[in-house]
Amino acid sequence: MMSTIVSFPPDFVWGVSTSAYQIEGALQEDGRGPSIWDELAAIPGRIWNGDDAEVACDSYHRYEEDIALMKELGVKAYRFSVSWPRIYPQGDGPINPKGIEHYKRFVAKLLENGIEPFCTLYHWELPQALQEKGGWESRGTIDAFVRFAETMFREFDGMIKHWMTFNEPWCIAINGHLLGRHAPGIRSWPSALQVAHHVLVAHGLTVRKFRELGTQGQIGYAPDMYWYEPFSRKQDDVDAAYRAFSIYNWFVEPVFKGTYPDRMKAWFQTKGAEPDILPGDMELIAEPIDFLGLNFYGGNIVRSKPGNNYLDLEHVDLGYEKSDKGWFIFPEGLYLMLNWITDHYGSIPIYITENGACFNDEVVDGKVDDGRRIAFLQNHIAELGRAIESGVNLKGYLTWSLMDNFEWAFGYSCRFGLVHVDYRTLKRTPKESYYWYRKLIRKNWLELESR
Repeated sequence: MMSTIVSFPPDFVWGVSTSAYQIEGALQEDGRGPSIWDELAAIPGRIWNGDDAEVACDSYHRYEEDIALMKELGVKAYRFSVSWPRIYPQGDGPINPKGIEHYKRFVAKLLENGIEPFCTLYHWELPQALQEKGGWESRGTIDAFVRFAETMFREFDGMIKHWMTFNEPWCIAINGHLLGRHAPGIRSWPSALQVAHHVLVAHGLTVRKFRELGTQGQIGYAPDMYWYEPFSRKQDDVDAAYRAFSIYNWFVEPVFKGTYPDRMKAWFQTKGAEPDILPGDMELIAEPIDFLGLNFYGGNIVRSKPGNNYLDLEHVDLGYEKSDKGWFIFPEGLYLMLNWITDHYGSIPIYITENGACFNDEVVDGKVDDGRRIAFLQNHIAELGRAIESGVNLKGYLTWSLMDNFEWAFGYSCRFGLVHVDYRTLKRTPKESYYWYRKLIRKNWLELESR
């Protein structure tokens, strides 16, 4: 048996990711206002098992314990998000000083432990007061978001040096405004495309504000993308794979090229949907960023099936492994995606800001043997080594997630963490994957066995 060593650059950033709503809890403490997710969770049947995020992992109170776990893990970076309604309870208007104070204590503790904060400004927590004024379908929300971002830039300048404007704008627009799975639970093609456009305009304006203020550090954003292949070379299947891929690239191409994908635009028009684009919008969206955060969870084989799902296609099960959430596991897709981004948009610095899988292993005799997660991490991280060898400007890997947490519409039914959380007692138990990742970080290289 032989082995292959995959080494990483000395300055490669290893980290973990979470989001505020999924772990903090304390939804009604210290002046936080209601969000669209609070409203959705209150509707019977919208969240699995009637779960909500009122307590979640209680990280609002237990963040020091969680930072200690990260320090022991050895990560260099922690990607977290800020709860907008903690800072502006009504989305705009008076600032809540207790929200600012909480995140300052939190960030200071990260820095004290040698962990670089990577801050996401928007991980789906729109203040409900803004939704009642039209939400992301209104350009007023763009202005409110930029004011929120400016407050964060001014308050945390010098403390936070890596910023992301939005997490997964596809989810905001498609899951939230077309499929209705996520808050605010709307189902409308015109709504989804208009929201998509407004979120991207808000991104561009925020990047511009960051530059105008002279804020220290770097700014980017974190779209999700999936790799899809056509089932056959039939044109209908090729077109279906294009749609499956480009529904995500709709949120990437305008940032780098200032244009929406033409073929996708034409297809949307068949659905009676086209965003209202004002003069100057596309130039704003293409405001240069410093890095791309990429969230990657998988991919699959697809083929044309008119009238099936929102893209007129179906996923073909060719026997790929799946997570306990039913998502196809496709490690090579990460390598292909990174090379595709580099080939199409240049050598932009890239951080993998989310990559993980749901495996619902429980504590047995004080341990969590999550070997499937270890295999998932090893196989995906090996593809990162390939990508670096191929010339991709990859700067770091922040896995999803530090700990099990509230998985949106799936409630607490899906465990993504390196650390197991008992949702009754809130006890944290590091899984075997936690110790595997710690060893990888310390070595900074991966050994792959070959036969």
